[in-house]
This record gives sequence, structure tokens and C-alpha cells, in this order.
Amino acid sequence: MLSLSEADQKAILELARQAVVEAVCHNRRLGQIPTEGVFATKRGVFVTLHVQKRLHGCIGMIDAKEPLGENIVHCGLSAALEDPRFARMKPADLATLEIEVSLLSSLEPIRPEEVEIGKHGLLIEHRFHRGLLLPQVAVEHHLDRERFLRETCHKAGLPGEAWKAPETRLYGFTCEIIADPEFRDRK
Repeated sequence: MLSLSEADQKAILELARQAVVEAVCHNRRLGQIPTEGVFATKRGVFVTLHVQKRLHGCIGMIDAKEPLGENIVHCGLSAALEDPRFARMKPADLATLEIEVSLLSSLEPIRPEEVEIGKHGLLIEHRFHRGLLLPQVAVEHHLDRERFLRETCHKAGLPGEAWKAPETRLYGFTCEIIADPEFRDRK
């Protein structure tokens, strides 16, 4: 995966922030979405929001059918207002908002023994169940490989050992993570 320029990283964070502010303050989707350069590429993306240094929303798209600019706006709005695990963000929350945008590589089949903590994110599929954890989740929660596999199963609504079943499909991916400087410095 190619590393983005500092200008592209700043533009991505700014677009995510604009999308969140527009959603939270005006309850609408951002109107002007860039379509040139990095924003024209098609990549999976997750937008993670922290308010007062606590997780307040994380929504993403694995399969990029729309250009990156569209997906960032959609995920930013959804993370702020529609993540079912959290209350909708309020305008007062914006004062302590920190944003992290994770750009996903393509998904590749991976064997459990190939999973590297801190490098790989995981997607597990078993029949109608599907769950994904970003690479930074394993690091932030101090998970070893087996625990990371189990937690990904739980995210999919599966028993923790489902990753061992022959019919289970496991995919790995990497992320280019772009975050507000304050958020990066805390890690």
C-alpha cells in the first residue's frame, strides 16, 4: 500500500471533520465532496470518533463501491449519528472530538498463524456471520494472536473458537491510519 502525502492525510482528516460537523450541527450530509486525487480512489475506510478521549463511534466500509471522498463523508456522518452502540453526538461534543481514519488494503485470505499483531486487521466469515476488527484494536487492547482471533469471532456473533472451523473464512488486511495529532500522541 502506498503511503499518502502529508497534504493528502490532512485533506482526509479535514473532510472527515467537515462531514461530522455538518451532520452534528445541521443534521445533514456534507454537500461539497472532493472527487479529485486521493478522493477519487476506491478503498475500504473506517472513521473512528473519540469524544473526551473515549470511543464514541466507528463505522466503516470494507468494499469500496464509491470513491473514497464519498465513503469518508458517509462513514463520518454514520459514526457521529448512527453507530447503535453510542448516543448521537451533540454540538458540545465537537470541542473534544478526535478523529482517526483507517484506509484498508485489499482483503487477502490469511491463515491464523500468519496474523501479525499490530500489522493485520481481521475479517471473519462463517455462513451468514461476518465480523471485522481493525489492526489497532489488537494493540490498544493488548491482545495476542489467539485472543484477537476469538474477539473477531465474537464481533461476528460467533463462538470464540469458530476461527478453527474448516468452513470459516479468515481474511487479513493492513491499514494506513490517519489521526488527529493529539490522538496519535496518546497512543
